Amino acid sequence: MADILTASDAPPESRARHRELADIIRACDKAYYIDANPLMADTDYDKLYRELADLEKAHPNLITPDSPTQRVGGAPLLGFAQVRHAIPMQSLDNTYSPEEVEGFVDRLIRSLPHVAPEALTFTVEPKIDGVAVTVRYEHGRFVLGATRGDGVTGDDITENLRTIRSLPLSLKTAVPVLEARGEVYFPSASFARLNAQRAAAGEATFANPRNAAAGSLKQLDPRLVARRPLAVVLYGAGQVEGAQIASHTDWLAYLKDQGLPTPERIWHCRDKAELLAAIAELDQVRHTFAYETDGAVIKLNDWRLRADLGSTSKAPRWAMAYKYKAEQAVTKLHSVTFQVGRTGTITPVAELTPVLLAGSTVARATLHNFEEIKRKDIRIGDAVTIAKAGEVIPAVLGVVLSERTGVETEIVPPTACPACGGAVALEGIFLRCTNPNCSAQIKRRVQHFAHRGAMDIEGMGETLAEQLVDSKLVKDIVDIYELSMEKLLTLDRMAKKSAQNILDGIEASKKRDLWRLLFGLGILHVGAGSGRALAEHFGSLDAIAAATEDDLKRINDVGDVVAASVASWFRVQENKDRIERLRAAGLQMESAGRPAAAVDGPFRDKSFVITGTLSKSRDEMADFIRGLGGKIAGSVSKKTDFLVAGDDAGSKLAKAQQLGVKIVSETELMALAGLPTV
Repeated sequence: MADILTASDAPPESRARHRELADIIRACDKAYYIDANPLMADTDYDKLYRELADLEKAHPNLITPDSPTQRVGGAPLLGFAQVRHAIPMQSLDNTYSPEEVEGFVDRLIRSLPHVAPEALTFTVEPKIDGVAVTVRYEHGRFVLGATRGDGVTGDDITENLRTIRSLPLSLKTAVPVLEARGEVYFPSASFARLNAQRAAAGEATFANPRNAAAGSLKQLDPRLVARRPLAVVLYGAGQVEGAQIASHTDWLAYLKDQGLPTPERIWHCRDKAELLAAIAELDQVRHTFAYETDGAVIKLNDWRLRADLGSTSKAPRWAMAYKYKAEQAVTKLHSVTFQVGRTGTITPVAELTPVLLAGSTVARATLHNFEEIKRKDIRIGDAVTIAKAGEVIPAVLGVVLSERTGVETEIVPPTACPACGGAVALEGIFLRCTNPNCSAQIKRRVQHFAHRGAMDIEGMGETLAEQLVDSKLVKDIVDIYELSMEKLLTLDRMAKKSAQNILDGIEASKKRDLWRLLFGLGILHVGAGSGRALAEHFGSLDAIAAATEDDLKRINDVGDVVAASVASWFRVQENKDRIERLRAAGLQMESAGRPAAAVDGPFRDKSFVITGTLSKSRDEMADFIRGLGGKIAGSVSKKTDFLVAGDDAGSKLAKAQQLGVKIVSETELMALAGLPTV
């Protein structure tokens, strides 16, 4: 009998690489879908994703429920009601290879042996670089709009979508249910005007139209969204009742007949040759469209055959995306500047002779890090090839060696911080400023402290943070609480009403719970989850400050690394002084505590871990458990009392079984809570 492969049977280097790839991809997913701030080129992301998928194919037991291969990227945002999709919103498998397009057709032919190959037809349409949404009409009226979120649950953005003029609020035919999926986008011409206006006003410009669209939809005030000329294109189907649709071409025609916006052009193809010809033709005409595109979407036309093929957990088997290679240009690198991030990381940026690339002028591009510069042997004065990473972030791909003249000079890492002149140190492949009072780091720390996930100070974004630090009004996060109307009005373009709104936001932040303050302080390795765990366990900041590392380690969600970091942070005199100033400013130094229902609840002091797909989102289920006295941990251990397991539970379920942790379903959890289960 063949041996059963387990995760531990995989070579150590494979396990380590799997963990590394999963962490990188999760970080990229968050940056792209949540923060609207992509970290790398689509091509680089896809290579990493494929490497991860190949590793899991070779070693299936490396697969975990939270692996990026097992889900559609992007968690729901805070601040909006959550919507569970009637039918999950999936993503598409990607390729850059014509050969893989041909292989896709061959797979469909093999999977549909009862259908003559010549009877299969396909469509090709633009892959729009926007924000994925679903819109729902009931009896002809628009009742709901939502983001894709994690594919199962998204954000309710109905009121924001109502502001999009191209989206009708009623249909011509009042069918019981019609759910259409598509993309919200920022028209290219309008995007250029918006960025010009923001630059003239001294505001930060958007990186690309998709970021502008995502940022607009994240606004909680629909009136602000209405000022942005967003548009939408619909092409996919969710739940449909009352309409008889046989094919994708029928569906698009039906949507158009109902007054819904559809792609400007689609191609109808009968074989591989026609598919490849359509992909090539789309590449030639796509820059004439009102929206940004980065590829072509190929779909099997017949809906009945689609049902026969079904889907994987991530993507339909009857569709795929062909992504165009990033457009490239050659220009001269005439100097390098250095940017300093919140943690002190120094990033080299290439200053270029301006060149037109993918419809916009590029004068700067990232060089990533100094190891990358050394590996590619990039020098000042070189002719370099640049590309928009996924047609978004300009990056230097390499050097045109044939253009070298011998006068090019080496790019030398700075020996001091370019922002503050402080000492720098090499940590791994990253160069960091070691001065905690560096102005660039302070700007980023102020942004973090004021962020919605931390102290949630309304109106204090990137631009204001930079103004406050540059003007010397804020030298530390504590200085935020010493701002006044008089001080704020010294800033450029600051009106009295705006200043009052900021002061109101600062005052409101004083009432935030202790866990938000812990997170906002920016203690290394302390996130929102560990901040909440610390606040709930100790009850006050003074108790946390007095705790030993061993005391801290006993808490769920606080391991050795976090415990050491917290204990170390509270030993620094400067941090002690900072806490006293915050206390004097009136901030909450004690946890609001759990409500009476939680203190005396049926789950009091019990530790829960949640895994798998449930009827509620992970955050909703965690809040439900906390409301009844329970505590939430991120991983299963001997301290865990219950594992709440939904569908597709994986490694956490196996570990709970191994440790003898009690495993309960959602129904059993409700019964434990004393609630009806039917």
